[in-house]
Amino acid sequence: MSESHVTDAFTILNLPSEQIDNLTALGYTTMTPVQAQALPIALHGGDLIVQARTGSGKTAAFGIALINRINQRDFGTQALILCPTRELATQVAAEIRRLARYLPNLKVVVLCGGQAFGPQVGSLEHGAHIVIGTPGRLRDHIEKQTLNLSRVNTLVLDEADRMLDMGFSEDIELIIDQTPPTRQTLLFSATFPHDIERLSSRYQKAAGRITIEEGHGAASIAQHYYSGGATEAGDSRYAAVLRLLLHFKPESCLVFCNTKQATREAARYLVHAGLSAMPLHGDMEQRERDQVLIQFRHQSCQILVATDVAARGLDIEQLPMVINCELPRDLEVYTHRIGRTGRAGNTGMSLSIFFENERFRVDALRERQEQPSDSDIQSIAVVPQERGKPAPPIWQTLSIAGGRKNKIRPGDVLGALTAGGAIPAAAIGRIDILDHASYVAIGTNLVKDALEQLATRPIKGQKFKVRRCSMHVDAGTEEPGSPWKR
Repeated sequence: MSESHVTDAFTILNLPSEQIDNLTALGYTTMTPVQAQALPIALHGGDLIVQARTGSGKTAAFGIALINRINQRDFGTQALILCPTRELATQVAAEIRRLARYLPNLKVVVLCGGQAFGPQVGSLEHGAHIVIGTPGRLRDHIEKQTLNLSRVNTLVLDEADRMLDMGFSEDIELIIDQTPPTRQTLLFSATFPHDIERLSSRYQKAAGRITIEEGHGAASIAQHYYSGGATEAGDSRYAAVLRLLLHFKPESCLVFCNTKQATREAARYLVHAGLSAMPLHGDMEQRERDQVLIQFRHQSCQILVATDVAARGLDIEQLPMVINCELPRDLEVYTHRIGRTGRAGNTGMSLSIFFENERFRVDALRERQEQPSDSDIQSIAVVPQERGKPAPPIWQTLSIAGGRKNKIRPGDVLGALTAGGAIPAAAIGRIDILDHASYVAIGTNLVKDALEQLATRPIKGQKFKVRRCSMHVDAGTEEPGSPWKR
């Protein structure tokens, strides 16, 4: 091991041996820059304000520290993590559970809107060491006196700039005021606008300041802009997206739109063209959102069409391409969008569609990204018009009507599928366990066999209903096969 790797190893942090063993088992051997700079301060109880984007390893940076301060014998809430969206809260909770799996009986509870209030109250009544949630739902619990924050010793504000952008300032301040003044406060933000500085000065004590430029940058992302012509007409914007997808054929792609309606329309257009696409927006029920995200991660859905709010905090490994179906109105949002690709040492591609009345936005973006040449701007018409339909996904996702609350673990699902040699392990992809449902990716050619296997083989001594996840497109009420126009 090189000297630089030794100095970035987790073993220099004086963590418990059980925690080091767990980190090693999870593949955490060398710290990322944000972990190397933040953990020594956080483990000593200092406040931090950290500028770091998604993909930099920030969840482990605060997760490892707050887990070390938990007293397992005290079932009061000792750590509180605020996130802007349900998706990010769920993702953070999953990572915290992984980081803490060496500790028996550690209770992590997620409190987000769009989910039934009653079961959340029940979970809190049984005790919660760590609570992770969105500001609006956390405020609801505080006002109904179902959440007591008087014993919180660590408070984390994750993606604080986005929470303020979404109008959660008042909720955040009410929540913080319910925590002890002696708490440790860790603030993570992709940018440092004035509101973040004000929040830090009001609620933090001599906070250490860390700025991380690594993680992913413009150098790892090839940025191209395609003109659709003088004016937008009919479905020309969606047709341009389709043309790019058929030409570049990415294994998976995240398409950004500015509105919920546009995500529905774009997804419907791509599906009618024969592509595997699904929308993700704020009007969807939580169950639908979970299934869409899981199918995208499983690559049983190849194209996700999303709004910025819905995609905030979305963490997909090795996403090769992002397409801006519509240019964002905010330059900072553009940086967040293209940052979904080109991460963790991988290269990525960002393609943006514009019409001439939007040219001023392209010029501003290119100046911001320090792109002096016009070589990355071309007409969509020069992109070859590919014929035929793309290859279908090689994975399909099965849903099992039982989850974490039924004590199901990924190994239980894997064991049921491979029992008797029915399904080879190579044909089984990612397995995701939620509270009341489990999802497993299966090679498309073995889906029927997998359904039959799970219909006869119990999981954890029980038989659960199993179905194939549908490619739901929430875009209207047209009959299947009918012509669809914008």
